[in-house]
Amino acid sequence: MKKIFLIRHAKSSWDEPWLRDHDRPLAPRGLKAAPIMGKRLLKKEIFPDLIISSTAERAKETAILVAKELGTTNQKIVLESSLYHAPPSTYLKVIRQQPESIQTLFLVGHNPGMTDLIQNLGVDLDNLPTAGICGFTCLANTWKEFSKENSQLIFIDYPKKST
Repeated sequence: MKKIFLIRHAKSSWDEPWLRDHDRPLAPRGLKAAPIMGKRLLKKEIFPDLIISSTAERAKETAILVAKELGTTNQKIVLESSLYHAPPSTYLKVIRQQPESIQTLFLVGHNPGMTDLIQNLGVDLDNLPTAGICGFTCLANTWKEFSKENSQLIFIDYPKKST
């Protein structure tokens, strides 16, 4: 059974306002939150076959910190420029292009596209907080078929949510 975990990047820093948005790193709060969420995935025994991250610095850092907590090598992290501020259709396109050998996929990206995708998949969610994770089971046999009709919510978690 295929599973996908949509991960919004952790809190980013605004300490250097001259940086391009794409180059903003994680804030201290984000540097703390991403490992916390990685530990929560570890506790649930959720390990990625592949992590696809936006090329934005804050997303890359989030992917690396989550992967580290899971004991996953950075070789499983692929950077995808199209995920930077992507609409839901782009996230779906990336998901549907994955090889069938991938059983558990992590996507690390941005709002509003990530929350919009979650809503399009039938989940009543106003906003996926920074470092938030929304997991789905894909009930179809192939990634190409991933859609609202054949996906089921597993959980939504975020740093300030009590576990």
